[in-house]
Amino acid sequence: MKNLLYIGNKLSDHGYTSTSIETLGTFLEAEGFTVYYASSKKSKFFRLLEMIIMTITYAKKVDYVLIDTYSTKNFWYAFIVSQLCRILKVKYIPKLHGGDLPNRIVRSKFFSGMLFKHAYINIAPSYYLYEAFKENGYGNLKYIPNTIELTLYPQSVKTFTVPKLLWVRSFAKIYNPLMAVKVFIQIKQKFPEAQLCMIGPKKDDSFEKTVRFAKKHKVAVSFTGKLSKEEWIAVSKDFNVFINTTHFDNTPISVIEAMALGLPVVSTKVGGIPFLLQHEENALLVADNDVNAMVQQIERLFEDEKLAETITENAKKTVRNFDWEVVKNDWIDLLK
Repeated sequence: MKNLLYIGNKLSDHGYTSTSIETLGTFLEAEGFTVYYASSKKSKFFRLLEMIIMTITYAKKVDYVLIDTYSTKNFWYAFIVSQLCRILKVKYIPKLHGGDLPNRIVRSKFFSGMLFKHAYINIAPSYYLYEAFKENGYGNLKYIPNTIELTLYPQSVKTFTVPKLLWVRSFAKIYNPLMAVKVFIQIKQKFPEAQLCMIGPKKDDSFEKTVRFAKKHKVAVSFTGKLSKEEWIAVSKDFNVFINTTHFDNTPISVIEAMALGLPVVSTKVGGIPFLLQHEENALLVADNDVNAMVQQIERLFEDEKLAETITENAKKTVRNFDWEVVKNDWIDLLK
């Protein structure tokens, strides 16, 4: 088997949500690949420093360098490591993330060209990113979806009498957590016994703003903080609707996980979401930040039991394509 160096933000030990470097890396190790990682340093400076040192150290010892590539400040980690790989003559593979990456490749066209055009291949985990990169002249592309291990997601019977809303994401402006509480306030007007649970770590001041907003409007929201995958899956058994309120997105694992658990998804129609979810087929979709529309779509699930059943069953069929037992063949073929 091959040796790999995986560059990304391995920060779950610091209270952040696990990312691809931890999930995909673990899957690859289970298939017999030797995987080295950088970095788990909390400080951005020391994280970048370790990424550089590890790349120099392992350039002659690995077959490929996998690089989680985002659209925000972390874009520059990927850029610097990629150029180092070029100097050291080691093949590198950017794994594309982030709903705003299509804007980044236009906004930073020169640097994006240096990063992506010289890659061994660019991995797009959604057709949204695949099409965006293709339209901007990048031909060295391969679609390999984000993946989960379906056996870890037990089904539970859902009843649709009272809305019990579940939100799972980092508290960051880009994911618009405030919208979840605004939706909940309206839902409670019709369903006084409704519940909202918001699971995820703090990433910026969105958490404090969301908590203050809930208190101001006197609605009881359960804020759990970060939970392990096993913990939030256990919590999900007591809820019957998953809401996704993000401003930008790619193909969020949390949404795929919710679908696997049998939770009907009501989501904003942004970024890569329409490539994953189809309105009234495997989810219900609304415009970005449209609180009234999301309330209406949630209420439909409690007025039309057949609709909830259809969406849930179609969602289960959709997520079969994201099971590691299916996806792993693409990674093994590529890396061998």
